[in-house]
Amino acid sequence: MGRTVVVIGGGYGGSAVAKALDAEADVVLIDPRDAFVNAAGALRALTQPGWAGNMFFPYDTLLTRGTVIRDRAVSVDAGGVTLASGRRVEADYLVLASGSNYSYPAKPDAESTDEALDALRGTHKELAGANRVLIAGAGPVGLELAGEIKEVWPHKQVTIVDPSGELLPGYEAEMHQDLRRQLDDLGVRLRLGTGLVAPPPAEPGRAETFTVTTTGGEEITADIWFRAHGVRFNSDYLADGRLTPRTAQGQVPVTETLNVHGHDHVYAVGDITDLAEVKRAGYAMQHAEVVALNIGAQLRGEEPDAVYRAASAPMILLPLGPRGGVGQMPTPDGPSVVPATTVSEYKGADLFTGRFAELFGAA
Repeated sequence: MGRTVVVIGGGYGGSAVAKALDAEADVVLIDPRDAFVNAAGALRALTQPGWAGNMFFPYDTLLTRGTVIRDRAVSVDAGGVTLASGRRVEADYLVLASGSNYSYPAKPDAESTDEALDALRGTHKELAGANRVLIAGAGPVGLELAGEIKEVWPHKQVTIVDPSGELLPGYEAEMHQDLRRQLDDLGVRLRLGTGLVAPPPAEPGRAETFTVTTTGGEEITADIWFRAHGVRFNSDYLADGRLTPRTAQGQVPVTETLNVHGHDHVYAVGDITDLAEVKRAGYAMQHAEVVALNIGAQLRGEEPDAVYRAASAPMILLPLGPRGGVGQMPTPDGPSVVPATTVSEYKGADLFTGRFAELFGAA
């Protein structure tokens, strides 16, 4: 068996697998972008453009031995990958790590760093001139966006609308109370259990005053709006079914060793796995550790025995600006609610920038 490990996707999971195996395998990382994007920083990059450069890490510093190919996978089988350019890359081991897309600005859609930065600067200008902001979606992204806006412009009116009647279902009551208190202190207006009769007439991220009506009959006037919902899994290259069937959502069924079902040399990590857990960067990086251990064992002729156990209770670190936020972490005695200072220390202050500077040798 050869030693070529092909990783499709250089996001949180893919970059970590590629880096972990760089010393012991011939790693080929395939991604259409010119840099790793720390999407955790996207919302601060929108409100504070001077900070935006911190979220991009060029791939050329990630691997010392391996290769990075800037291209897009269009078809995969057990023996390798066919790219959009027509090129074929043979693989002894394959790792599917293509992640997901999310409504801009939570994930930039441009493939070049310069274009992504230009887009963020343009949207920042539109937002800066708008006094009333409407956010559609009260999940972690919508809440975090509200916090970042209030950090820079405390006097802007921010309204979040969501058809779900509950804020972050499944978390501890104590965390919910803390979240409500902080949102009240920031002056964020929550409209839960109500949708919009029709989407705003303006494009998201474009300053244009409009009025929408909620299903509850309330009229909301805003000068700009953002969509904070709508995940799409990046798995179109599996559509031909040559490697594996996908779930209805476009995810890939995996075993406890994170193998793609029916393939002992093909693995998947991150958002495209069908694991019953919330899709988070932290989990993708834990998947990466398991897969790197298993491929490492196979390279040495050993049995791959590292297994991934999804967390029983959901965890979250949700910053509301650099100093605020709520969190819940697993402990041996069950989930523990953590204060804003902890959220800031672990995530809010630098949004994991330091961790990736280390991974990419840019520290």
